[in-house]
Amino acid sequence: MTINRKSFLEFRNTFLTGQAKNITLFILMVALLILFSVLSPARFPTVRNFRSMLAQFPEFGILTLAMMLSMVIGGIDLSVVAVANTCGVLAAMILKSESITAVLSGGSLLLLVFVVVLVTAAICGLFNGTLIAIAGVPPILATLGTQGLLMGMAIILTKGHGISGLPNEIDFIGNGFIMGIPVPFLMFIFITLLVAFMLRRTRHGFNMYMVGANPLVSRFSGVNNNMVIIRTFVLTGILAGLSSLIMISRANSMRPGYGSDYLLQAILVSVLGGTDPSGGVASVIGSVMGILILQFTQSGLTMLAFSAFTKKIIWGLALLLIMVINFMLARYHEQKRIKAQQKETKG
Repeated sequence: MTINRKSFLEFRNTFLTGQAKNITLFILMVALLILFSVLSPARFPTVRNFRSMLAQFPEFGILTLAMMLSMVIGGIDLSVVAVANTCGVLAAMILKSESITAVLSGGSLLLLVFVVVLVTAAICGLFNGTLIAIAGVPPILATLGTQGLLMGMAIILTKGHGISGLPNEIDFIGNGFIMGIPVPFLMFIFITLLVAFMLRRTRHGFNMYMVGANPLVSRFSGVNNNMVIIRTFVLTGILAGLSSLIMISRANSMRPGYGSDYLLQAILVSVLGGTDPSGGVASVIGSVMGILILQFTQSGLTMLAFSAFTKKIIWGLALLLIMVINFMLARYHEQKRIKAQQKETKG
């Protein structure tokens, strides 16, 4: 009976803490929306601007979900942008290849690009997962090395030049609309629902939380930690590959190094959304609100004529501030939990 009571109290505290974070994020999101609407009333609160934002953030949002998944298991994937770049370069090369476009067109060409991107992204994720799970390389070092390797490959493939003038077949993915809603946004919603379902309703999702919370306990509970890590990094790779399709379609071009700012922002939003970098805690809803908060801030600062360098400083300071606040809150809740246990033991 005592064990059940402790389990219930721990679950309640975790649930309430997560709910409190989500409520805080929602208030912050609304506050930013109101603030930028007041500061830039003629440009920010317009249908045109909101439609533009819905089309802009999905590629970054999908990379953020990939980063969140890597953090759930207590790791990090610094190669997500490099994976997206490499997949985007390969996709653009296929679309520009005269020998391929002479044989394939329309749906067949898009299907080939889709398959190549997903297979390449999965292989990159498998490589990362194998380095971490089998070779024992720390995630930050493994993915940092993969980032450099993939960026070098993308530069070699393109000889440092961009690839532009892609055929119209790819345009719909990044610039199309369905009933007035941007296609990239619909893709983001669909992928977000799949990630949420995977984390909350599948065995692999449950095992991810277990490995992130306590790898030793999960191993003794019969979980194959290595397979969980490998599968997770394959998933992060696939999400990065899907993001690359939106990248090349929206810009109708691809170049090595595209979206380099996304890496810091993905880490920032993942932590802001309630993901614990040490593992075991994550919130898809929180991450989505974090993505919207960043997009509102990005759009608002641009309209207020803030430079790109100033925005980078703001993102860096925000990440440090969020990390400090989360650490202090975690320590506070841990001390509160210990005091409650001591009080219950004395009682």
